Amino acid sequence: MGRETMTLGQAAALIGGKLDPQYAEIAFYGVNFDTRKLQKGQLFIALAGARDGHDFVPQALEKGAVAVLASKPLGEHIPAIYVEDTAKALQALARAYRKSLPLRCIGVTGSVGKTTTKEMIATVLQQRFLTHKTEGNFNNGIGLPVTVLSMEHNTEAAVLEMGMNHFGEISLLTSIALPDLAVITNIGTMHIENLGSREGILQAKLEILEGLSDHGCAVFCGDEELLYGAAQRHNAITYGFLAHNPVRALEVREEGFTTYIRAEAFGQPIDLELPTLGRHNVLNALAALTVGLLCGMLPEEIAAGLKRFENTGLRQKVYEQGGIRIIADCYNAGPESMEAAFTVLESSQGRKIAVLGGMLELGDHAPMAHYKVGQLAAKKAQALFAYGACSEEYVRGALDGGLSFAKTYETHAALAAELRDFLQPGDTLLCKGSRGMKMEQVLALLSTDTENGGNENV
Repeated sequence: MGRETMTLGQAAALIGGKLDPQYAEIAFYGVNFDTRKLQKGQLFIALAGARDGHDFVPQALEKGAVAVLASKPLGEHIPAIYVEDTAKALQALARAYRKSLPLRCIGVTGSVGKTTTKEMIATVLQQRFLTHKTEGNFNNGIGLPVTVLSMEHNTEAAVLEMGMNHFGEISLLTSIALPDLAVITNIGTMHIENLGSREGILQAKLEILEGLSDHGCAVFCGDEELLYGAAQRHNAITYGFLAHNPVRALEVREEGFTTYIRAEAFGQPIDLELPTLGRHNVLNALAALTVGLLCGMLPEEIAAGLKRFENTGLRQKVYEQGGIRIIADCYNAGPESMEAAFTVLESSQGRKIAVLGGMLELGDHAPMAHYKVGQLAAKKAQALFAYGACSEEYVRGALDGGLSFAKTYETHAALAAELRDFLQPGDTLLCKGSRGMKMEQVLALLSTDTENGGNENV
């Protein structure tokens, strides 16, 4: 909503909430459910949960919230819209607001790479359009509505990420986002414990099409067999390396920290320069190229955007420290993203060391999935340092694959201490694991030691 306003009376009418008429003309500018991030002029959403948002209303008002969306009585002197369920009311308000915005919306989902793809698409669109995008991990039933309600009326393009763990979640999100373009990056095995199979994951991801506008279009990675089959059924445009894709990479060359791509899109040659590495990032860039062209952008605009791309948060960062090349990819992990990360490691010089945290949300598939990644490590690396859930299966797979050094550790500190003594200038280190493994702590310990000259007692 930004600098544009909505009054409490308008909001209450849209969601069927109860409001004292004396507060009807109070205007708010966006919404927030977190008092730590709340900005002056916003509507505070008192969510029920492990921590009841109603308990934080005083702090919200002190921070400058002009009113509260609540499901419990707050007192006659507090401006509030009362509803039965604040989460559902938030979603309904976002849905109504989205319908009022004359913008083009790109919805992005997928098992792996959706956040990086979202960032690349946004970077491309920003070259021509006033663009809004999902920040951080605001890709669920609370975060996406908050993102929508933070958009200004003059927004020209929105890139909204949609995540899920269960059936029906993307169905809800797409009903709010109402995308004009629906991008699916791939179908992996993350969340397979809830969805049963890769076919089940495909079914859940395809829910994004339910909200697609009448003139909308789907964009799928055509190198993925399940997605390519779905693309045929849903008349989607595909991208990838394979010849059947109308948008595809013809040649890829890596130099230093940069990837150079010779692509072809709908018969037209396009050269791209990407400041990151890996085959998976080439696919992400092809998705952004496809979206840019479908939005009427010129090839040179798209190329300029991708050249300026910067990854976010704990996702793949490649840098040098103390003569060691580090590939830091600590945001999340699954079998597919592990394979992609090893491709980047394999292309590096010197000894290759894998530091892997466990992969979560794999259910009964977890032991075998970790074992297979361990076998992959044996082919791509000279050493494996493992930590966390199922890490012993990493090690078992690596040792069975012929790797001479593979070991699991109970703490980040123990792993970092032995890794510190093992590393040599010229090595390349891959550090990756699921978010819950907090593998960035290993890198922090290494960095601290470097800054302190190797003195562990400092």
